Amino acid sequence: MPFSLLHPRDQIVTIMARIYGHDMTTTSGGNISVLDENGDMWITPARVDKGSLSPQDIVCVAPDGSVKGNHPPSSEFPFHLSIYKARPDIGAIVHAHPCALVSFSICGQAPNTRIFPESWNVCGKIGFAPYAVPGTQQLGANIAAEFASKDQPSCVVLQNHGVVVGAADLDQAFKRFETLEFTAETLLNAGSLGSIRYLSDEQLAFSHQPRTLPPETAPQPATSREKELRKAICDFVHRAYAHRLMTSTKGSFSARVDADTFLFTPYNIDRRELSIGDLVLIRNGHRAAGQTPSRAYTIHSAIYNAHPEINAVVNALPVHASAFCASDARLDTRTIPESYLFLKDVHTIPFDLQYAGTEGIASLIGPKNPVALLENNGVLVAGLTVLDAFDRLEVLEATASAILRSQSLGQVHAMSDAVIQELMEAFPSMA
Repeated sequence: MPFSLLHPRDQIVTIMARIYGHDMTTTSGGNISVLDENGDMWITPARVDKGSLSPQDIVCVAPDGSVKGNHPPSSEFPFHLSIYKARPDIGAIVHAHPCALVSFSICGQAPNTRIFPESWNVCGKIGFAPYAVPGTQQLGANIAAEFASKDQPSCVVLQNHGVVVGAADLDQAFKRFETLEFTAETLLNAGSLGSIRYLSDEQLAFSHQPRTLPPETAPQPATSREKELRKAICDFVHRAYAHRLMTSTKGSFSARVDADTFLFTPYNIDRRELSIGDLVLIRNGHRAAGQTPSRAYTIHSAIYNAHPEINAVVNALPVHASAFCASDARLDTRTIPESYLFLKDVHTIPFDLQYAGTEGIASLIGPKNPVALLENNGVLVAGLTVLDAFDRLEVLEATASAILRSQSLGQVHAMSDAVIQELMEAFPSMA
């Protein structure tokens, strides 16, 4: 069922479960509201476990201030009202205390979303509201003033409090909230590696240029191979989302059906909700009618054309590996045998090359060098099978996480050239 057809109370319960399930709020923290067509505000209740909300817990506050429900509304409902009055374009609000954004909050800073095109496109410039006591009219005034300021931000960090995100609907508000927390985490990780590299206006504009889609063709009956791959891709995309290797808006997975036929994840479909029917089949350069592949399909297609051995390709934004994409620090895979055997030496593809022609990228990734960092744009992984590609993606993220965590211990002692040579001789099939 399309999310927009759910009742506001069901939308709120669904989104709060996702937020709580990814540890982006606590049992008592955060609140969500949705403004319906009648002007009624549906909002989470006060003092009810966020990990076990039911539709019957959601409270309705009418335009005249009357309240209907089994509980009192969240004590923060005054600032929700203030935002709705200040910004008529906003129809849903998410407020919570996710750890990375709280780090910015308590340091009096707002994240710079120019770290990735996705972060900038989804979240834009972030506002910052000064502190006031929770639940007070002053807090509402401070937040509403920032939402109504010249930049008209959709995301506002609250000093010593958390973050508030607004959008036309709750689906978009959640995507902004999730993307902003991912961005904040990446900035914190990248900062521990050294200086952070941000994108210029020209680079952001270049990354958002219009693209040419392949022509459409009438759908044909699916083969058993195609059906098998549709399920495999969906299963691994769901796992990638659950393990924070992808966000709801960012992450592409594709697989080769045969020499001239490929399956791609679609454009603008929530990765957590991806279904087998959403995947886009491209056969002989033509896409199934009415479907649009993800933006990465041109890069994936170029890799398949250049390397017949490659049967699966993944683009992703894993939160730890992405820190290396936004800094000048090298991701040295000579840490443990598994990391080097699965990843080899990981190189970084410059940002401008990612939009200068797909052949250049296809020449830099293949069976002998299956993993690359995309400067300010995530990671790219190729595999001989769908499982192989996903496995490499997980190993990449685990390796990056271990390196980041080791920062407080001292210098990493990478395996020597002699050890690597010995390793490759012991596992010739992985060479």
